[in-house]
Amino acid sequence: MEFHDNYPQYEVMSNHGEEEGKKGRKTLWNVFWVMLAITIFELIIGFMAPSQGWSGTWWLKTLFITLTIVKAAAIVIWFMHLGHEVKFFKYIILMPYLVFMLYTIFIILTEGTYAGSSGNLTRVDPIFVKQQEELRSGHGHHAEPATGAAAEESHH
Repeated sequence: MEFHDNYPQYEVMSNHGEEEGKKGRKTLWNVFWVMLAITIFELIIGFMAPSQGWSGTWWLKTLFITLTIVKAAAIVIWFMHLGHEVKFFKYIILMPYLVFMLYTIFIILTEGTYAGSSGNLTRVDPIFVKQQEELRSGHGHHAEPATGAAAEESHH
C-alpha cells in the first residue's frame, strides 16, 4: 500500500534552482564577511585599549555594546529571516528583547564595576580607582572652601 497525502513530492519541494542557491550562498558569505569585519575590529580595539589608556572608558563600553547589538541584529535579520517580515511583526518580536537588552546594559554599566560579597562590595572600575587615588594624594579636584556653619565649626 502506498502513502499519498495529496501534496507534491517532498523531493520537488525541497529542491531549488541553481539561481536560488547562488543567491542564498551569496547572502551567507556577505553575512560571514560583515560579522568577521566587526569581530576583527572589536579585537583590534580590545587589544589596543590597555596600551592607549582606553580601558573602562564610557566610549569604549558604548562602542562594544553597540557593535554587539549590531551583530545580534544581523543574526536576527539574516538567519531568523525577520528582515522579510512586516514592520508590526518585527516590533512584536524584537520589543521584549530590546527592553531586556537595555535593562541588562543599564545593570552592567551601573553595577558591573563592583566585586566581592554582598557585605563587602569593592569598586573595581579602573577610572574610579584612579580618581579615588588622585583625591587621596591631593592631585584631584579641590573642594570649595567651606562657608557658613561648616566654616565656623572648622575654626573652633
